[in-house]
Amino acid sequence: MIIEIKVPSPGESITEVQLASWLVEDGEQVDKDQEIAEIDSDKATLTISAEDSGKISLKAEEGDNLGIGAVIATIDTEAKGKKKEKPASAEASADKVKAEVPVKESPKKEVVEESNVHLSPLAKKLLQESGSTEKEFEDFFRKYRAGKKDVEFFVSERTNQAPSTATVPSSNWGGTRDADRQKLTRLRMKLSERLVSVKNETAMLTTFNEVNMTPIMEIRKKYKDSFKEKFGVGLGFMSFFTKAVTIGLQHFPKVNAQISGNEMVMHNYADVGIAVSAPKGLMVPVLRNAEQMSLADIEGRIRELAIKARDGKLSLDEMKGGTFTITNGGVFGSMLSTPIINPPQSAILGMHNIVERPIAVNGKVEIHPIMYLALSYDHRIIDGSEAVGFLVKVKEVLEDPTKMLLGGEDAAKALLQL
Repeated sequence: MIIEIKVPSPGESITEVQLASWLVEDGEQVDKDQEIAEIDSDKATLTISAEDSGKISLKAEEGDNLGIGAVIATIDTEAKGKKKEKPASAEASADKVKAEVPVKESPKKEVVEESNVHLSPLAKKLLQESGSTEKEFEDFFRKYRAGKKDVEFFVSERTNQAPSTATVPSSNWGGTRDADRQKLTRLRMKLSERLVSVKNETAMLTTFNEVNMTPIMEIRKKYKDSFKEKFGVGLGFMSFFTKAVTIGLQHFPKVNAQISGNEMVMHNYADVGIAVSAPKGLMVPVLRNAEQMSLADIEGRIRELAIKARDGKLSLDEMKGGTFTITNGGVFGSMLSTPIINPPQSAILGMHNIVERPIAVNGKVEIHPIMYLALSYDHRIIDGSEAVGFLVKVKEVLEDPTKMLLGGEDAAKALLQL
């Protein structure tokens, strides 16, 4: 029996997709529900699975643009294809890694977690600031499903790696007049269209402020171990910023609103999008009702969505909607930027790197870890005073995290009987 594998519909208004990569070879034996291909739509990268077991015959090539319902492969359920076997060396290597991982015998004993991953000083610093360990970093990549681009990167780096210790980006760069052409993915083309439309169709402005990160860093330093022991996730900065944003949106609801025709849609909830860098481009999964989430809930959900994004497993439902977005360019070393609004939202908050800077505190110059914040907003719906007020509120909450615990200024005044 011959079964046709057709391109599924990724969602409404999408009529065409691009075949990003095959996960199997022509003539290979596939099992039912085995992932056989990845497709790029305007919104996400999705996988296609085999509907039954048998010998697969590929009918399309990587990079082809295909309509919804197009046949990309057939499976002969009565034939046996060639079976792909894993290299023995890879299995032996995996066993070796497992054997070298230290076993934690008791939760009461503190075990030093070792890792074979070679990290730069900046990478180690980023891991420490996120509340993660090198062991967790290594475990993540051992579970990560490598794709075509990962293998191409590995082969390229292995081929171009010089035997000397000199740090050369690529041995075949420069000295010629050659140029490479790569076809844009549908995701990248759609992203380009959206970015240009935002610049042309909104009255976008950006306002800036700075935050003294000392209070949050002290809280993380004091409680990150007990937090991770209780909730199983690291205590990072993103949970504090997400919570501060929800408090700011409650005080300045227009920052959380959207324009729909000749109406302004006000949201009584905060669906916060967290921009995540993925292999295929920027993804923005959404935390639903973030105003109701605890710091542990936020950290756990962000970690789950980030892993899905990097594995190409995010669903369209997980990226739909959103009333406000947070993007963190600081993880790449950005000092300051003007983030672009994620339509149809009206505002986006940009986080940046944390650098020790001299500031005036009670008439004295002190050195503190400072982060610059940027709020880009649509001036058609948000006045400058509201944008500045929102950013100041976020700054106040971050510099006095107890306001998150007490529920804001009203609770603090009640506590002081003012």
